[in-house]
Amino acid sequence: MTTPLVEMDGDEMTRILWKMIKDELILPFVDLKSDYYDLGLPNRDKTEDQVTIDSAMAAKKYGVAVKCATITPNVKRMDEYHLHKMWKSPNGTIRSIMDGTVFRAPITIPSIHPVVKNWERPITIARHAYGDVYKSVEIRAEEAGVAKLVFEGVSGKKQEVEIHNFDGAGVIQGMHNTDKSIRSFAHSCFKFAIDTKQDLWFATKDTISKTYDAQFRKIFEEIYENEYKQKFEELGIEYFYTLIDDAVARVIRSKGGFIWACKNYDGDVMSDMLSTAFGSLAMMTSVLVSPDGNYEYEAAHGTVTRHYYRYLKGEETSTNPMATIFAWSGALRKRGELDGIEALVNFGNQLEAACFDTLNEGVATKDLVNLMEGVEAKAVNSSDFIAAIRAHLEERLN
Repeated sequence: MTTPLVEMDGDEMTRILWKMIKDELILPFVDLKSDYYDLGLPNRDKTEDQVTIDSAMAAKKYGVAVKCATITPNVKRMDEYHLHKMWKSPNGTIRSIMDGTVFRAPITIPSIHPVVKNWERPITIARHAYGDVYKSVEIRAEEAGVAKLVFEGVSGKKQEVEIHNFDGAGVIQGMHNTDKSIRSFAHSCFKFAIDTKQDLWFATKDTISKTYDAQFRKIFEEIYENEYKQKFEELGIEYFYTLIDDAVARVIRSKGGFIWACKNYDGDVMSDMLSTAFGSLAMMTSVLVSPDGNYEYEAAHGTVTRHYYRYLKGEETSTNPMATIFAWSGALRKRGELDGIEALVNFGNQLEAACFDTLNEGVATKDLVNLMEGVEAKAVNSSDFIAAIRAHLEERLN
């Protein structure tokens, strides 16, 4: 390696797997150069979340990052970790700084068939990575009163609407997005569809949200008509917009093989639905692509808290590390592509192939064993699973 990649460590069971993956599958084969940031919750609290901001800025500097799953604290976590503050989602902070789009696609193998029987090809989620509920502000109204939405322009123009006239206690939330970020989202989706030669679907709820969601629809339509329509027609691929509820119905009835663009929260929920339907939450790749060509690879799932508590008791766990391994392989491959290091690109490819070799011979973690058909499946713990992958990796590299 000639240029470091940004390494963002995380929390709980995925943090344990992170070290195992590095020790067994990365460091023995790669002269790893990384700019390391500890995004574990204790360190985020210690640094007042500055470490998260620093890691995102480093990702913009070096162009490639790989991230472990992290905790977004709630009230229970406040007490458990003795936090000074209920820190916001680190993913939300990083995505806001980097901007761009998160592309998530299931990792598929022949022995695991999707729960939706007519899905023949993977479905890729394109998730907007800025704003909405992840950058929202909230108020707890403790008494009766009037809530208003106010905008004061730099020109002096003022807009004001009443949100609700409370006759008692309640809650209020304010969200935002920007035309600039929505445009970046649209360009990323159209370019990805062209690169992969797949249809692009986009869905919001503009019938209810006649200004907020409608702005997404308008920007997508404008950019498509002015910049991408001709290329789509030349490739024989399609772009269309529909309501999010209609999109869900269409997705279930489809054969797959397309890109489904979603707003931030919709993409979060729907990617979990898709990954589960295709096999497991641990079987989905996730990469944030920013408008200026920076990349952040991560697992699409959480920190696997239940397994971590078992691990702390000294119990054996069979946690699936596939998504985290693919985050590393994707980041290393991209680093190799950007720096012109073919051996690093090859290593990323061979690491993924070694994972498939292992699964295709029936060696898997417990979450996959009952889903596998046509092979003699054998459940192993996380350590043995990673060891089996290493054995196949060594065979391939030799």
